[in-house]
Amino acid sequence: MKLNKHSKRLTQDESQPASQAMLYAVGLTEEDMQKAQVGIASTGYDGNPCNMHLNKLKDEVKIECNIAGLVGLGFNTIGVSDGISMGTSGMNYSLVSRDIIADSIETVMNAQSYDALIAIVGCDKNMPGAIISMLRLNRPSIMMYGGSTASGKYKGRKLNIVSAFEALGQKVAGEIDENEYKEIIKRAIPGAGACGGMYTANTMASAIECMGLALPYNSSIPAENPHKLSEAERYAIAIKNLLELDLKPLDIISKKSLENAVALVNALGGSTNAVLHFLAIAHAADIDFTLDDFQRVSDRTPLIADLKPSGKYLMEDVHGVGGIPAIMKYLLENGFLHGDCLTVTGKTLAENLANIEPMEFEEQDVIFPKNKALKSSGNIQILYGNLAEEGAVAKISGNEGLLFEGKAVVYDGEQAANTGISNGEVGKGDVVVIRYVGPKGGPGMPEMLKPTSLIMGAGLGKTVALITDGRFSGGTHGFVVGHITPEAQSGGTIALVKTGDKIRISAEDNTINVLISEEELAKRKLNWVAPDLKHTKGILYKYAKTVASASKGCVTDL
Repeated sequence: MKLNKHSKRLTQDESQPASQAMLYAVGLTEEDMQKAQVGIASTGYDGNPCNMHLNKLKDEVKIECNIAGLVGLGFNTIGVSDGISMGTSGMNYSLVSRDIIADSIETVMNAQSYDALIAIVGCDKNMPGAIISMLRLNRPSIMMYGGSTASGKYKGRKLNIVSAFEALGQKVAGEIDENEYKEIIKRAIPGAGACGGMYTANTMASAIECMGLALPYNSSIPAENPHKLSEAERYAIAIKNLLELDLKPLDIISKKSLENAVALVNALGGSTNAVLHFLAIAHAADIDFTLDDFQRVSDRTPLIADLKPSGKYLMEDVHGVGGIPAIMKYLLENGFLHGDCLTVTGKTLAENLANIEPMEFEEQDVIFPKNKALKSSGNIQILYGNLAEEGAVAKISGNEGLLFEGKAVVYDGEQAANTGISNGEVGKGDVVVIRYVGPKGGPGMPEMLKPTSLIMGAGLGKTVALITDGRFSGGTHGFVVGHITPEAQSGGTIALVKTGDKIRISAEDNTINVLISEEELAKRKLNWVAPDLKHTKGILYKYAKTVASASKGCVTDL
């Protein structure tokens, strides 16, 4: 076994008796001391269906690594359930957890001098956190996604996590009673796995597979499918191969592989969170990749997947029609992907896809050919204007229309917005503005799924827009614009908007403007005073003090 030449393994140095003694104490033999040590990082924990099965996967991967002649050593890092924290103060910790995950994996791997890394991940921020750590470490590494949950069922219709949030809006609007509301809540998620639509977890898992840092089919095999557990052997063999080849993440990631990832996000109708995460991944890899690159790739990539939240289907349906590799093969054959990018198989993307069965379009309506695309360009759109001088991110599937102009209804925070929407303060034609929820102002840039779900549940989804310096869940749909920069806490124009101002959002020329004069904006700017940070101690204070703008990926080491 050729050890990673960049490792600083203390176990190979006989002048370090204490380290050897510690490893003998955990059960290693003298023979094991000459084997490559693989850190197996899990974000598994009991309180979240996305993650509750990951430690079992970790144990299987460890067994298979040992069978393959390696020493598998498991460890854990944190996770945050976006579904549980959504709409509460707990959501302030969600994006923060991405950087904690990256920092903690980096810490353990470097402190223990492990030769290679397998990261086993579930909920949304787990994946970019793991990838960022891999790029910092730059030793043989691979990501294993735990898969998505099966769909729930109620009265003959499929349910998923967003069904639960929208049921609340329906209950508030009087469309369903308390009993039906509770039945939907109980049945929405039947077991282990991440949220089933093309929300953030499945978006990131699919895109990372396309980028080359996960094995083929990993993203689309459901969590409770028997093939998920059998992936452990594939991963052990793959990490051994990466060690022998000394093939590392910075050998795999490139501007072209990032473009591949972003192309797949747009083809699938994926989450706007992908923008934040791939900006941060590019930063970790020292690759020049900006908001304008997202727009460039989106412009040339058709939306071909009819997936929730804007469409009909779930990831289990994608798996049923050939999985992510079949979609990638179609995109590659039609010029939307770069086939020469290396992957963790040691082969190029094109070589991985060579023997994949082609996508069949006649017998299914989950994925469409480009000539029947749901939209000729991607759903991720980057907007600029006096409300977003450094950019904003919209998710335009084509169902929302391309132009919205309406009266601003302004809220300083999500809770105020939830109360206002529930109390009927928002009507047809309004633009809901939720501010001071950015990376610094939130802090942590919480997701606005609850307000958008309340709007949808109240039947206003096609007649109300929502803009924010916060984020949106991958489950959000409707005419929404997030990631507005500069954020309100930093004095961005969104901080100056007043209820009653006219706002114009155009996906035709990708602009977002408040329709008042520059003189009036300047006058308001003179009278604006930055509010105090919401926290003065702890991780949220440290995050607010160190986090970069959303247009830079909300990184904390810029």
